[in-house]
Amino acid sequence: QVQLVESGGGLVQAGDSLRVSCAASGRTSTKYAMGWFRQAPGKEREFVANINWSSDSTYYGDSVKGRFTISRDNAKNTVYLEMASLKPEDTAVYYCAAGYLRSTRASDYHYWGQGTQVTVSS
Repeated sequence: QVQLVESGGGLVQAGDSLRVSCAASGRTSTKYAMGWFRQAPGKEREFVANINWSSDSTYYGDSVKGRFTISRDNAKNTVYLEMASLKPEDTAVYYCAAGYLRSTRASDYHYWGQGTQVTVSS
């Protein structure tokens, strides 16, 4: 079992930057791929970014490509999502997830955090 806890969300203005973190505990010896997803009210969960164990492969959703950066520090069991040039449409609950595959599909991830709210005001 792996427990994931997101932090760092908050209220920011359009154009600002924000970093959210995801701390893992439990069976962290397994070399999980990690992903970030988000869900806005009334919308389906959307893929944001993923990263493999060794950090040499990442992939981003089209809506965040060039603005968001995913990274991880395995020594700290933490994954980060750096968000820049934030837009009101980035407003959502952001979830991190762990899985055996580096995937864009939520169903491929086995463990999920509780989410952290990011609100971008115009």
